[in-house]
Amino acid sequence: MASTSLTRTVSSTGNTFKGTLSAWIKRSDISTEQYIFENYETSGNRFFVRFLSTGQLGMETLQGSSTVMQINTLNMFRDTSAWYHIVVGIDSTLATASDRVKVYINGVQQTSYNDETQPSQNQNMSINEGNPTYVTVGRKYGASNYFDGQMSHLHWIDGTQYAASDFGETDSTTGIWKIKTNVSVTYGTNGFFILKDGNSVTDQSGQSNNLAVAGGTLTNLQDNPSNVFATLNPLYYAASQYTLSQGNNSIVYATDSSRSGFGTLSMTDGLGKFYWELKIVSDSNNKGAYGICDDLYPDLNATGAFIDYSGGYGYFANGQSYNGGTGASFGNAITTGDIVGVALDMDNRKLYFSKNGTWQNSGDPTSGSTGTGAAYTVAAGKTYLPAIRVRNGTNAAFNFGNGYFGTTAISSEGSNASGNGKFEYDVPTGYTALSTKGLNL
Repeated sequence: MASTSLTRTVSSTGNTFKGTLSAWIKRSDISTEQYIFENYETSGNRFFVRFLSTGQLGMETLQGSSTVMQINTLNMFRDTSAWYHIVVGIDSTLATASDRVKVYINGVQQTSYNDETQPSQNQNMSINEGNPTYVTVGRKYGASNYFDGQMSHLHWIDGTQYAASDFGETDSTTGIWKIKTNVSVTYGTNGFFILKDGNSVTDQSGQSNNLAVAGGTLTNLQDNPSNVFATLNPLYYAASQYTLSQGNNSIVYATDSSRSGFGTLSMTDGLGKFYWELKIVSDSNNKGAYGICDDLYPDLNATGAFIDYSGGYGYFANGQSYNGGTGASFGNAITTGDIVGVALDMDNRKLYFSKNGTWQNSGDPTSGSTGTGAAYTVAAGKTYLPAIRVRNGTNAAFNFGNGYFGTTAISSEGSNASGNGKFEYDVPTGYTALSTKGLNL
């Protein structure tokens, strides 16, 4: 359960009719109502933007305990592998009702909504009051409905309704909506700009409207809108039976039956060479297995162990390599506290495993087509996902390049990551993190 939030007390009144929220958002949990932003004066006078439990984005203004504005999108924000750019522009002074609150998703203005109650003209929007009011980011005022995920480049504008194009633009090569790193906007009395290229809550707008961490820990991750890193995917059926946390990078399962977890990004022939790590937090029954699985796994949305499938290749806790339900002598046993490294060379279809920085079976991930010490030569023409088999209390924390195992930072950064991710051990030459940047090198 997420528990991190930011806050600021507003004492000077700004423009109560006009404002803009711009934020880049990556969701982890999609099952509950979660607040992104709230401007709170009293329980009956407040403005907030949230994800509904249905997956829609919703925004609402209360004045005198009456709802004077409510908009819920048609869109369902259920992709946990993507960053969304969300812009809400407010100007209740405009003559045309549909112009008073504009919503943009990844640069596209929304024109149809599931629910739409636009404010009346010149309606006080419960923003930028100084009575005082309280700005909260990442939760509802009163410490509930926490946002579970990541945020980046969050702007609050006091006094102007801006469009998405003021904060983002379409990449001329890829056609993908991306961040404008240098925006030209007027922030106004109570405006601020935080989470710029890191986890700083110091206001970058020049207004000195700094926020503070109200609870939890604000972590600086490598995952960002310009370079999306793999995580475990919570959308598989089996994911409802184990617990994912820490941005879907940690997994635990207590029951005496097998379940498999899979990554959000995939790799196929000729696509390159990829490296990631995971730390065994606990596995007292030695039931864990770690590796890759092709996306044709017949139990992908149900139960079972990926290593029992012909397209699943793993390093089992007992030290064996495992494929199709058959184990073979390979390396050292894995136990609590160990860090497993996975190197997948999709140019030569070779799979290697390390334990605490030592490549097992005298493996050499840089040996190319020779495949020295590789655990497997994987089948051609397949698309592979990172995979884990959990059972009987298996608890593991992945580091796909963020530099953390759960809440614990790597103890020392290995070399050779070429700026694409942070890892405990040296990344083999020619390998990269499993991220959108890594997939497009």
